Amino acid sequence: MTEVLSGGCQCGAVRYRFTIRPDGAHLCHCRMCQKAFGAFYAPLVGGPRDTFMVTRGEIALFRSSDLVERGFCRDCGTPLSFADIGGRHISVSIGSLDDPEAFPPIDQHGTDSRMSWANGLGSLPDVPTIEERHPQSAAAIRASNHQHPDHDTAEWPPRN
Repeated sequence: MTEVLSGGCQCGAVRYRFTIRPDGAHLCHCRMCQKAFGAFYAPLVGGPRDTFMVTRGEIALFRSSDLVERGFCRDCGTPLSFADIGGRHISVSIGSLDDPEAFPPIDQHGTDSRMSWANGLGSLPDVPTIEERHPQSAAAIRASNHQHPDHDTAEWPPRN
């Protein structure tokens, strides 16, 4: 049986899947990835383009250079993909996968742009969850949640 690994954006407008397990999970610290993700680094994992398909919606593309295109959801802005233009490989943001825990990074790229304090992030103190600190706010968020679940759905948003 072929393993299918799916993911998508936060709002559910875009869903995708790989028909083989993506590999090469890594963190990219280059300045372009920092800007594209609005973060300190981009967590990425990928596979052959011919094993990747969009199953709902359309990935919007931005050419961050003449060589590379970055995909995102036009509705909610979730960063979704990275690929060489015309290349045979595509990477997706690990956080957009339905099971991101299954793809721990194995190395780091673009470290010449890494934030000087990034290696110490794991030693920062943990803050209690919002459920512990603000249970009423947590309940309100749960009751009004518009985020797509971490699995494929026949339709989204659900009909009321």
